[in-house]
Amino acid sequence: MDSFFTVSKLFWFFARPDHLLVWMLLLGLFSLWVGWKRFGGVLLGCNLILFLLFMLMPLGDALLMPLEKRFPQPQQLTNVQGIVVLGGGELAEESEFWGQPQVNQAGERLMMIPMLARQFPNAKIVFTGGSGSALRPEFRGGDVAAGYLQSLGLSDRVMIERNSRNTYENAVYTLDELGGVPEGNWLLVTSAFHMPRSIGVFRRQGWGITAYPVDYRALSANGARLDPSLWENLRDTETALREWVGLVAYYLSGKTSQLFPAPLPSESAATVTP
Repeated sequence: MDSFFTVSKLFWFFARPDHLLVWMLLLGLFSLWVGWKRFGGVLLGCNLILFLLFMLMPLGDALLMPLEKRFPQPQQLTNVQGIVVLGGGELAEESEFWGQPQVNQAGERLMMIPMLARQFPNAKIVFTGGSGSALRPEFRGGDVAAGYLQSLGLSDRVMIERNSRNTYENAVYTLDELGGVPEGNWLLVTSAFHMPRSIGVFRRQGWGITAYPVDYRALSANGARLDPSLWENLRDTETALREWVGLVAYYLSGKTSQLFPAPLPSESAATVTP
């Protein structure tokens, strides 16, 4: 488990799209410096084209849309016994620094807890999220969630799991907290793009949990629309690419039993009720 976490962090440091653009730039400049003018020129030209494309168009939409459409919003849920909310929307270090809960673009995961607590007043709720950082593991999402829920008067309602570092550990440590796979209908709340891998991990642990996706990001099927924003477009591409790589890595390492998990026939039902 430790080696998987470390290797995944090292791999992504080199493979993430924004870093790859920097590596291309450095290699192109080095090639020109050592006299490989043709190769260096081609590399720098490709690098510039990619920068321009990312600056003008949300290319990440083409990778995000299949992920976000994979598990639709549940249409009929009866007798909900519990809810698992995956961390990932908390800015733990910033929250500690400023003394109040801070969230990122995936903050809807945490924000759904009060609404779901009211909608399903008898359901158990578990928030699972520690630190995904290899450099600052002392700052944990579970601590941010605990402070936020305490301010809402929900601290007694929600069980906090604060040691998990990735999706696999989310599932394993949550089951440890619950003493095994619980009975009844349970919902899994996470970002829509992250839902296929999350469902695959929980199913691998023998838990047929129901997807409740939030935090949608894609606005087109192919990203071929004008939306100038280099940083945001690169961010969405990185998010989507990391998720696709994660699906493959989790499948090959045995953490999921399907490469691209899909809804089961029994999950295509009709209205959400407590």
